[in-house]
Amino acid sequence: QVQLVESGGGLVQAGGSLRLSCAASGSIFRINAMGWYRQAPGKQRELIAVISSGGSTKYADSMVGRFTISRDNAKNTVFLQMNSLKPDDTAVYYCNADYAGYEVWGQGTLVEVWGQGTLVTVSS
Repeated sequence: QVQLVESGGGLVQAGGSLRLSCAASGSIFRINAMGWYRQAPGKQRELIAVISSGGSTKYADSMVGRFTISRDNAKNTVFLQMNSLKPDDTAVYYCNADYAGYEVWGQGTLVEVWGQGTLVTVSS
């Protein structure tokens, strides 16, 4: 058995950055590739990136450039660095692991990206 716990989500302004972490515990020696996915409201879950136990990475085409996946095997943790965030990046972000051929999912962490805002001036 293996458990995955994500952290690092929260509220961020458009243009900002966040770093998500996913800590694995349990029978970690049987974990192969790990990855990050996300699910926006009303949409299907989509792949962001995966990383092998050896550190090889693969990104979904739409995620190349602003997202970086990395892994610290000594700490049994995988990270997702997200830069230049946009309101469309608002979603629940899930960690995934290939555990001896089975898929294991974390509970997810919510990322909310707010727009820059616009000033409204009312004069009488």
